[in-house]
Amino acid sequence: MTVTAIVGANWGDEGKGKMTDVLAAKSSFVVRYQGGSNAGHTIINHYGKFALHMLPSGVFYPSVNNVIGPGVALDIGMLAQEYQSLVDRGVPKPKLYVSERAQVVLPVHRLFDELEEERLGEKGFGSTKRGIAPFYADKFAKLGIQAADLFDTVRLRERLEQLLASKNVLLQHLYKRQPIEVDSIMEQLKTEAEWLLPFVGDTTSMLQEACRKGESILLEGQLGALRDPDHGIYPYSTSSSTIAGYGPVGSGIPARAITDVIVVVKAYSSCAGAGPFVSEIEGEEASELRRRGGDAGEFGVTTGRPRRMGWFDAVATRYGCLLQDATEATLTNLDVLGYLDEIPVCTAYELEDGTVTDQFPATNKLNGAKPILQKLTGWKSDISHARSFDELPEAAKAYIRFVEAGIGVSITNVSVGPRREQVIQLNRNTGLSVSS
Repeated sequence: MTVTAIVGANWGDEGKGKMTDVLAAKSSFVVRYQGGSNAGHTIINHYGKFALHMLPSGVFYPSVNNVIGPGVALDIGMLAQEYQSLVDRGVPKPKLYVSERAQVVLPVHRLFDELEEERLGEKGFGSTKRGIAPFYADKFAKLGIQAADLFDTVRLRERLEQLLASKNVLLQHLYKRQPIEVDSIMEQLKTEAEWLLPFVGDTTSMLQEACRKGESILLEGQLGALRDPDHGIYPYSTSSSTIAGYGPVGSGIPARAITDVIVVVKAYSSCAGAGPFVSEIEGEEASELRRRGGDAGEFGVTTGRPRRMGWFDAVATRYGCLLQDATEATLTNLDVLGYLDEIPVCTAYELEDGTVTDQFPATNKLNGAKPILQKLTGWKSDISHARSFDELPEAAKAYIRFVEAGIGVSITNVSVGPRREQVIQLNRNTGLSVSS
């Protein structure tokens, strides 16, 4: 049995999509197990540049089985749009399987997401307005609609009527909007169900069987550890667990199945949503890093909003690696830092009461915390063409070693650009191993 989870150590936007794309080449299954269309994974390959929100990142390999598990917030419209976009751009039709137990994001969920962010104004949570929080609220209030319900008209209508009963009260009396008629949603879901039908099935049994056969399964996480609703910067979190430990639950595989957890760490920090961000930088310093970051700058894959920028935060990242129970780490976007004479890194926090800590505190203590920075020597060169550790400048090697020591997890891959081939695999000969 070989099950690998690839997850984020921070706020999301670490570069998980590219690494999933790389690892998918050796996998039989790539599985989305949580989240929805509220975050995106950017992938660049010989077909072009793609931003995936619903589709698993194994869709560019014809041999890979791509699975949307029961823990996912299923946005059928977005899924259909992405699927067709791939086909239109010359990508072979991927093998796609959607759990019959996955619950569906409804138009009313998106509406409530928008209305609530509008109502909260400056006190909002930076929602992507994709309906995720209202969706998960309904799921755990037992009001959700499973994919299987779409093919039972009587049951679907009953479930929708139950869901809309309270929603319409809020629409009229809190948001001052007109109530929603069941028929309007039924009509849309009928069309979406017709498209979805060929892909829906019992993915749990399929993955359980794959586990028994020892087939390789890659679990693709969305966002990062600091957005987890239990362990992250609550309430500035997402609404589903971003921790690798949720992988078996959201995919339907045995709890003991995960053998490896690859945590993705960015060489600096970025953050697309609201909430405390201790190592954040602003002004021209942030603009320059944002402009250079990634293939087209640091802008949200889903929203297009400029990401908040910061220096590498060893405190937050070490905490994220601990939560994910990482067995190894991938360091991304190292090439972006090549313009700097010196590279600041955050090694500890000074809290409002003057306490200095290298442990990641609860949200109430993060507000007002200041970063304690250490400066490392920059390499002042383009490293995007390097294909081995030995080809990197000594200062870049030192930076990798510093990050590895700071997070307490062995770095096994380093990306020096947005493409598949721009990933350097490290081995014991590099001298990089915190456990040796």
